[in-house]
Amino acid sequence: MTSSSVRNVLVAPTAFKGTLGPSAVARAMAAGVTAVWPSAEVIERPLSDGGNGLLEACAPLLGGRLSEHEVSGPLGEPVRARTLQAGRRAVIESAEACGLHLIPPERRAPLRATTRGVGELLHLVIEGGASEVVLGLGGSGTVDGGTGMARALGWRFEDEAGAPLLEGGGSLTGLARIYAPPHPVGVGVKALCDVENPLLGGEGAARVYGPQKGAGPEEVEVLEAGLARLADVLKTELGLAVAGLSGAGAAGGLGAGARAFLGAELVSGAEWMIGATGLRDLLASADLVVTGEGRYDAQSGMGKLTGRVVAAARRAGVPVLLVCGRVDGPLPGGVESADSGGRSLDASGISRLTRNACRGRADGHRL
Repeated sequence: MTSSSVRNVLVAPTAFKGTLGPSAVARAMAAGVTAVWPSAEVIERPLSDGGNGLLEACAPLLGGRLSEHEVSGPLGEPVRARTLQAGRRAVIESAEACGLHLIPPERRAPLRATTRGVGELLHLVIEGGASEVVLGLGGSGTVDGGTGMARALGWRFEDEAGAPLLEGGGSLTGLARIYAPPHPVGVGVKALCDVENPLLGGEGAARVYGPQKGAGPEEVEVLEAGLARLADVLKTELGLAVAGLSGAGAAGGLGAGARAFLGAELVSGAEWMIGATGLRDLLASADLVVTGEGRYDAQSGMGKLTGRVVAAARRAGVPVLLVCGRVDGPLPGGVESADSGGRSLDASGISRLTRNACRGRADGHRL
């Protein structure tokens, strides 16, 4: 690929978790591209599949205003969390209220961590006039099946003796009855799932993601049993089957909770974002796509956002440059990669890595 052949470059990364959000990553990549091809038109489309960075990605697409609120954090202590409101549509990033990044490693408590703050954010945007909510699921430090969120909206969870359960997924094994509030939320909710996992089983919320949230082997089994009990009671008392839904296991079962307690539509966050950004139309005029994330591996190609971008570009016949902190495993045809070998990258590092990779392409390397 020669310098003169690159006229249009689409830069479409997601967040480098724990380092930079998608907007900062996109700016850094764009700077690297422009350093090599100064006359190229570079279009930036920061992306998120519902986890960290969703508000950043949606703000330039939807407009509106970002507001900050004080809500309950994952351990019950107050945290500051933002929402985006654009007319009658609001966007909530659940990780803002219950994210794993809000819990220091030494304080992680997956049996009692709660999604209550997500429900408080929902109440706030509804009070603010929203009739449609985009709820991003991902990056949570919780495994409570969305029961904390539901409590904030008036749902009650009781044991056999009629006593309210403690917050968190660890108490759900004692669940006997669920009581709905007198008035439902009354808004349309689209829940963006960053994974396709079901609620239960070997690929479910507790067994796959519990350890990432600090759960040891015994705690994982408690959480699995609690989520199974929640699914049973939802089915027998409310007639709702959530255990096997694709995406039900997202955010520690918050996907299942969103479906059960909000009537939410569970959708692929990656596909929603690709549609919202007009990515497929942009590919029609692109000579090159630059995308990336903190780590690209086998899971990235199984429904994750970066994998979906790569697949869309390949279908459009557009070459892809993948810039990541680390790339593990083989890449699809038509994709070249550059990584830092797992070393942490700041904005200047991402820009430099992108610039060097683009320079190699401009010097005649294959792409």
